[in-house]
Amino acid sequence: MGVSIKSEREIALMREGGKFLERTLKALEGEVRPGISTWELNKKADEIIRSFGCVPSFLNYNGFPASICTSVNEVVVHGIPDKKKILREGDIISIDAGVLWKGYHADAARTFAVGAVPEESRRLMQTAGEAFFAGLAFCRAGCHLNEVCSAIDQYIRSRGYGIVTALVGHGIGRNLHEAPEVPNFSMASRGIRLAAGMTLAIEPMINIGRGDVEWLSDEWTVVTEDGSRSAHYENTVLITREEPELLTLTKA
Repeated sequence: MGVSIKSEREIALMREGGKFLERTLKALEGEVRPGISTWELNKKADEIIRSFGCVPSFLNYNGFPASICTSVNEVVVHGIPDKKKILREGDIISIDAGVLWKGYHADAARTFAVGAVPEESRRLMQTAGEAFFAGLAFCRAGCHLNEVCSAIDQYIRSRGYGIVTALVGHGIGRNLHEAPEVPNFSMASRGIRLAAGMTLAIEPMINIGRGDVEWLSDEWTVVTEDGSRSAHYENTVLITREEPELLTLTKA
């Protein structure tokens, strides 16, 4: 299946949904603190998303049992919210969320500090975000996809972090996951030529240690193989003929 080009109407709807998602993540950031459970964060997220008239994209997606993913410390992605998982001072937590608004999805993730965190963890979180923006510089019509992927790859490697290669970003729109796959590492080919109207979920996932990961027995939770901490940063991006538009982040 080819990469879909969104119409102006579709873009307008995705823009609206993206803003609702941005507001959800901002609200959740204010809830992250020592003593709160990841299940409480999930309950809050579900309430916020539905208050906008949206539906949580993740709930029951291929059987996923919650409205957001809550990935703490060595959990890379797809952490399942749990009443028994209580955040502690010094933890880091990646919250990945999606919303469905009038038939179109938006997807974004942030990694937050729980109270005061080690400097090593703070640098990790910062680098994940910076790697995203390194790739974003090539998100314009006429560039090839691998220019985006290679920029992310080079930025992460230059700072000594492990790149998770088992998981990738993706196209997004009517479906939560669409073509193309968007790796966070250099591909063997140039990849597709980007065109105005494409929408991509770009999401660097980086580890303090090696990039190797493994799946836990719940078949969802992905953790670093060496137990090192991981950070995740994601936005839904609209390709235009000029500067790319971040549908899930308002530029300062």
